[in-house]
Amino acid sequence: MENHEVLQAAEAYVKAKLEKDSSGHDWWHIYRVVQTTRRIAAEEGADGFVCELAALLHDVADDKLSADPAAAERELRQWLDASGAPASATEHVLEIISTMSFKGGARPPMRTLEGRVVQDADRLDAIGATGISRVFAYSGWKGRPIHDPSVIVREQMTEEEYRSGNDTAINHFYEKLLKLKERMNTPYARKLAEERHRFMEQFLEQFYDEWEGKR
Repeated sequence: MENHEVLQAAEAYVKAKLEKDSSGHDWWHIYRVVQTTRRIAAEEGADGFVCELAALLHDVADDKLSADPAAAERELRQWLDASGAPASATEHVLEIISTMSFKGGARPPMRTLEGRVVQDADRLDAIGATGISRVFAYSGWKGRPIHDPSVIVREQMTEEEYRSGNDTAINHFYEKLLKLKERMNTPYARKLAEERHRFMEQFLEQFYDEWEGKR
């Protein structure tokens, strides 16, 4: 099967899996990550097919979204093995997907340029205007409050604490989102992150003023 046909099949597969998601990890998140992945891959000289396939599939087996992540990973591998993608691309994509998640920030760097590109694109969708939109969508989905000044921002977290700890939507900016600009892998992604980072800072300034009735 030609690479573009594999990508078309992957798009249909992911849409069927994620189109009804309400956590901020829906098909349109995938769509945005793919668009950004294409831009970064072109700028950085990465393998466009591997990058785009990984971008399309990166949330299919995510442990935030799946009751049985191991089973979801097995299904994803089976799908890739049957997709017609080259075996080398399949292994590369699975490696990227299994190692790119933030999980509290204590993860080793991505091994390949393609992994760095896809991770950057995913992280860019977590900041700026889309990131602000998604953090509140995710917080509503998780049942956590918008803001509680008595809940202290956590500086160091285990993966388990990151996933299940006592937090708020606003705290998530400090525990993850505002850290992402400095964690971009590629020069082009760092450039894109600057404006999105500033927008979040401006939002938080406005938010706190409104919270205290100053605006």
